[in-house]
Amino acid sequence: MPPLRTKRPLKFYQTIPKIDLHRHLEGSVRLSTLLDVRRTEGFTHLGTDYLRSLVQIVEDEPYTFENFLSKFSTLRYFFQSPEVINRITYEAIEDAALDNIKYLELIFTPVALSKAEKYPLDEVMDWVIEAAKEGERDNGVITRLTPSINRHESLELAEKVIQFAVDRKDKGIVGLDLAGNEANFPATKFIGVFKEAQKAGLAIRIHAGEWGGASNVREAIEDFGATRIGHGVRILEDPSVVDIAKEHGTIFEVCITSNYQSGVVPQLKDHPLPVMLSKGLNTTLNTDDPSISQITLGYEYKLACEELGLSLSALVRQILTSANAAFLPDADRDKLVSEIDQLLSKYKG
Repeated sequence: MPPLRTKRPLKFYQTIPKIDLHRHLEGSVRLSTLLDVRRTEGFTHLGTDYLRSLVQIVEDEPYTFENFLSKFSTLRYFFQSPEVINRITYEAIEDAALDNIKYLELIFTPVALSKAEKYPLDEVMDWVIEAAKEGERDNGVITRLTPSINRHESLELAEKVIQFAVDRKDKGIVGLDLAGNEANFPATKFIGVFKEAQKAGLAIRIHAGEWGGASNVREAIEDFGATRIGHGVRILEDPSVVDIAKEHGTIFEVCITSNYQSGVVPQLKDHPLPVMLSKGLNTTLNTDDPSISQITLGYEYKLACEELGLSLSALVRQILTSANAAFLPDADRDKLVSEIDQLLSKYKG
């Protein structure tokens, strides 16, 4: 018989000090905010339930990556003004604070935020930066930013985003991300510009091994020089790539509910996180798109412990792994690790 799993109320997990290394700004927009924008921007033809079905995962939907990505296509129409972009950034940090997140890395896609009104990419980045500073100051959540490029976008567009990001390294931008439809769009054309960004001081995360196989994880580590992998759960398909990741100390940003809703795993109970841990991989727990998935990080912690069988001490180790993996200068990271370790002391078995 498998060991009995301790059942705790969600509130218990909400009170645990947390770190979220993988949260997309565009997937963190409150439905109430979208309803406000609907009223002010002329989208009144969208009823509340219909709008919810366009931007969140609801019952009786197919759990596929195509359906999951379709939510972002709708969300892009709502980024209508600097005020909206400021608001969604601030509220994402406010929501993180309500979940007792102490350190947050927000992934944001300048092209997506600019698309509705064709705003200049550098101005959009500045709006997010300023709102994040406000949110950090008012809510006490250390917040850092990672601009993201989608695989289907052009190399020329990527070069612009990267240059603007490098120019803003001293304003809270700490890394660079490659995301998007991994199944249909190869990443190879971006290797050179990402290597240049790394030389310029940006840390590198690549979404890989989510909707594509383990070979994409190998490419992310060996060719891109990524220190962190977004998702990466399909690495287990190739033991040789597992060995490469262990050799490099690669960090995997696991998002349990997202992996289920986007069709990566057929059932929550089949999520490969426990096997990844048993293989000695460095994993962390994150939300991905909390509004689209209608979750919190506290909820993900509860899933990890009560559905996947992680012990409380193993959960604490996940949080400490996250602290050690933060895209921060060494001194700032050491301070974060020390503070989180102290806050977690009462949860250690």
